[in-house]
Amino acid sequence: MIVRDRPSLLRLFFIVRGSVVVRIYPQLLLVFALACLVVALHRGYPGSVPAMSSAPFSLLGMALSIFLGFRNNASYDRWWEARKDWGQLITTLRDFARQTQLLPDTPEGQAQRRALLQPCMAFAHLLVDHLRPHAPRGKATPWLPPELQQQLAASRNVPDLVLRHIGAQLAQLRRGLCISDIEYSLLDASIGRMSAVLAACERIRNTPVPFGYTLLLHRTAYLFCFLLPFGFVDTLGWATPFAATLVAYTFFGLDALGEELEEPFGHRPNALPIGALADVIEINLREALGETDLPPLPVPVDDLLT
Repeated sequence: MIVRDRPSLLRLFFIVRGSVVVRIYPQLLLVFALACLVVALHRGYPGSVPAMSSAPFSLLGMALSIFLGFRNNASYDRWWEARKDWGQLITTLRDFARQTQLLPDTPEGQAQRRALLQPCMAFAHLLVDHLRPHAPRGKATPWLPPELQQQLAASRNVPDLVLRHIGAQLAQLRRGLCISDIEYSLLDASIGRMSAVLAACERIRNTPVPFGYTLLLHRTAYLFCFLLPFGFVDTLGWATPFAATLVAYTFFGLDALGEELEEPFGHRPNALPIGALADVIEINLREALGETDLPPLPVPVDDLLT
């Protein structure tokens, strides 16, 4: 995610990082070249390139703008829902760390507390790897017991495996009468909220915006931008390439931005910094365990927080 101060008006036009221009500049160059060709043929060979009325383009442009707005709203809803889910995970794990203070303040009780909270740190890191399977970070290993590490390769859902392990630890504490029924219910409810966050993130990642919806938008945007020079060649002349490219920048840019927001757990600049959020969770839980030699909080690198 791009994290930076608001740029000045002059710098606003030259910012590349976080901008969709890098992704859409081939389409913009194609529209500009096509518009130049249309104007040149219309001027050099009158009648060879027909000029069209601009009225249909105004109506189609309004409809396409509304359509793009609905699509981008749907994509942003996915992005914002994913951010709320990770915010809920941070809140739940902090609550869980506070609830584990119910355990006795003895060496045995502190060992039990550590056995509950360290897998929670691993859960946050493994959730990042689960949502970004092509770039695993491997930060969970130090916080997993050896017997659980051996089970990771065989599991189809590693974060859920860790939650089951934490649940088994709680059940063992209840059977050993280390916690009461009420305390067990309180702690288990937090595990249930962690499981709900896992399911919500999987739903967002595995359910994209319907392909037919995206395909219709792509086709309409391309047809509109490629036909636009024919509608303004008579009225704008050699200004047509610049006007057509500006309109194409708006429509292609909104389309590309919607694609980025549609995948909130991806690696593009506007994706959520779930890796940094997992690091924050680890730091919070380690501090709750009384550790003082903590790593620094994540900071943006070149205005990018991942």
